[in-house]
Amino acid sequence: MHKPLIVGITGGIGSGKSTLSRMLRAEGYSVYDTDLEARRLQNEHSVMRRKLKDLFGKEIYDDQGLNRPALGKIVFGKPELLAKLSAVVHPFVRDDFENWVTNRYPKKILFIESAILYESNFDKLVDKVILITASEDIRIERVVKRDGISHEHVKARMSHQISEEKKLQMADFIIHSDDNEPLEPKMKKILAQLIEIREKLKEKAATD
Repeated sequence: MHKPLIVGITGGIGSGKSTLSRMLRAEGYSVYDTDLEARRLQNEHSVMRRKLKDLFGKEIYDDQGLNRPALGKIVFGKPELLAKLSAVVHPFVRDDFENWVTNRYPKKILFIESAILYESNFDKLVDKVILITASEDIRIERVVKRDGISHEHVKARMSHQISEEKKLQMADFIIHSDDNEPLEPKMKKILAQLIEIREKLKEKAATD
């Protein structure tokens, strides 16, 4: 059984990652959403819950699970606390993702969506990276409209992510989402390239 080609989807806040992931799912592909799964694990994983309570206090959990706004107030603007939060959460997400991949081994291509693919070192888990990008002004406007938060709050969240310039240098595929061209043809062009890469790897494995 050949290993699936694992492809990371990343980009700054408001770049269009979730839109791209939705399109891929509509095409029948599986996409692991690190943010969504981290939220699930923060509620369901007893060891992670205990570690977060030990770090930030029992009051960050209520009857509904993790009180994200309460946790956000504690860590916002405090890089050392954000680093501690990441140090707890990321290993659990990594293990969960690796189990997810194992359970989908017959699949030829699998995707992982992560805003902090490079910052969390999840890029080490993937074979190729798709960066979806847009100008900062457009990304800020999208997030203000989507989340109902201030420009300043969006900029603060952006400050915790690697710059778009660095990501552009590291990515294998780049999609610009701030023009008027639809995303779907761009996605399908990259998919065709990924399918070709996967087939070449399969052929190489067969001859080794």
